[in-house]
Amino acid sequence: NKIMDYIGRGKQAGAKCLTGGAQHGDKGLYVQPTIFDHVSDDMDIAREEIFGPVLSVLPFSGVDEVIERANSTFYGLAAAVWTKDVAKAHRIANSVRAGTVWINCYDVFDAAAPFGGFKMSGMGRELGAAGLQAYTELKTVTMNLGE
Repeated sequence: NKIMDYIGRGKQAGAKCLTGGAQHGDKGLYVQPTIFDHVSDDMDIAREEIFGPVLSVLPFSGVDEVIERANSTFYGLAAAVWTKDVAKAHRIANSVRAGTVWINCYDVFDAAAPFGGFKMSGMGRELGAAGLQAYTELKTVTMNLGE
């Protein structure tokens, strides 16, 4: 299981598993929600898109550092910001190279809004008018109606 492989690599790299870290049940591919502490930016669990219930806690000194570290990855599918400071939230949302930025929420979708990533995250957009354009092919036809 790919998720369990990431969890194993996190433990092996020295991250501290605070909770979870194991499969849930003996049927299916269910993984316990997992939280890691003592994670560094060079660890796979901090750099990769895991697509499973794995959270890495990384301390930071300020907003500029957060933006720089977020933009230093190869991926940019989505990001989330939790803050009471609306100006700070918008500054981060505008600065982080991610296709979707959630503010004080996570994994909220609107079928009318496009979804897709920047950098090496995904190809194009899904949902909304931008998502429909991927299924269309434009053509121009010009016709002279005179002699």
